[in-house]
Amino acid sequence: MTTLLQVFASVTKTHGDKLAIIEGGGNSISFNTLEKRSAAVANVFVKRGIVAGDRVLLAMPVGIELFVSLAALWHIGATVVFPEPAMGLGGLRHAARETKPKAFLSSGWYRLLGWVVPELFCLDLQLTPKIEPENQHAKAAHKTSPQDIALISFTSGSTGAPKAIARSHAFMLAQAKAISPLLQSAHSDERDLVAFPVFVLVCLSLGITAVLPDWKLNRHDKAKAEAICAQITRQKITRILVPPIICETLSAVSFPKLRAIFTGGGPVFPDIMLALAKSQPGLRFVAVYGSTEAEPIAHLEASDVSDADYEAMANGQGLLAGMPVLAVSLDIIEGEVQVAGDHVNESYIDVSQNAENKVTRDGQIWHRTGDTARIDERGRIWLLGRKGNRVLGIDPFSVETAARFWPGLRRSALVAINEKPVLAVEGEQSRLSQWLQKAAQLGVHDVRPVAAIPMDKRHRSKVDQKRLMLLLNKR
Repeated sequence: MTTLLQVFASVTKTHGDKLAIIEGGGNSISFNTLEKRSAAVANVFVKRGIVAGDRVLLAMPVGIELFVSLAALWHIGATVVFPEPAMGLGGLRHAARETKPKAFLSSGWYRLLGWVVPELFCLDLQLTPKIEPENQHAKAAHKTSPQDIALISFTSGSTGAPKAIARSHAFMLAQAKAISPLLQSAHSDERDLVAFPVFVLVCLSLGITAVLPDWKLNRHDKAKAEAICAQITRQKITRILVPPIICETLSAVSFPKLRAIFTGGGPVFPDIMLALAKSQPGLRFVAVYGSTEAEPIAHLEASDVSDADYEAMANGQGLLAGMPVLAVSLDIIEGEVQVAGDHVNESYIDVSQNAENKVTRDGQIWHRTGDTARIDERGRIWLLGRKGNRVLGIDPFSVETAARFWPGLRRSALVAINEKPVLAVEGEQSRLSQWLQKAAQLGVHDVRPVAAIPMDKRHRSKVDQKRLMLLLNKR
């Protein structure tokens, strides 16, 4: 077995002078320089007292310094604690309380947090990724083990308090192995615009240049189509890995030619696939289904979606998510998707949280996703929505997916009010009577227009059910 650093070192031998990361503003770093700089920073951290096994809470912008810092800590055998960015300051405080780190690593204005966040006052060390002249050519001495914990991350908290997940080097390499078949390319000049920090690591492991977005990653919904298109052109991007909201933004314009679009982090509805296919015939479009605990679970190539599939989605049969990836074992138990595999999290750091999502069958630990689905005769997954959001036998995605075909409707969300199904709708309200008729055909007789359906703070691609209910209850 190997570690992340061993994989990166192997890639560096082959692609040493190739650009590894390009920031949205244009700053870049090669694979060679990334390796040398991370080793030098590692020695600074060692001098400050960081040793193998230490937990280091990290807060800095998603840029070159972030990935240098990750590699530096892995050189030492330390564990990076990565707060949930969508939670802002609350996520940082939660991460500090849950993991009790030894040090706080930051850069730029984030360094001020060490002096104003109560949970950080008692930490032994405040670090920044600064290189000292005498360490420029140094190499860290620790030999990292595949079972060392590389990263602690958190679930989004959209269905409860965020849960801490420990990811070993072996786990993260298994995740990279599961996603790599989708990202591997015969083109040596690929430049991937990557909006998911963890997937930057997958690109690096494949020797692919990762370009970081030139917009705020916590406000994907504010990214302008013109700015996205300008970055694609300016930085010669060939593929993009972005959440569905960015795909939705691009679907409304004519965007620069790409080889592929990969998307995930939220439901990928058929109208987006159709719009992108119309904009660029022949464009490879891949929707990836997964969760924080198991990424990826399945993938769908838009080119494999037939007219009959689109018709089924329009008629309330659910949302097609495609075939399970080869690396995952998948089962549907009482309608719920359950998965197991080397890249599927088997336990939260707080083991008391396992009862809700972890089950053991035949000696193997399975993760309960909370998603309901069915499997068709070809073995493909059709998502039906969250298990807890089913209302009087009506599945959320059966209605919400069908609604994406209705003229003038942008998005919708099925909720329960007084134990009855209600469909919140966003779009051209002049078409409300038409939507009422179509909703009734799917068993929903209460349709309520809203100015905008609130979306999750992580990727802005899933409905924020709590905020939506507050909005509807105010009416």
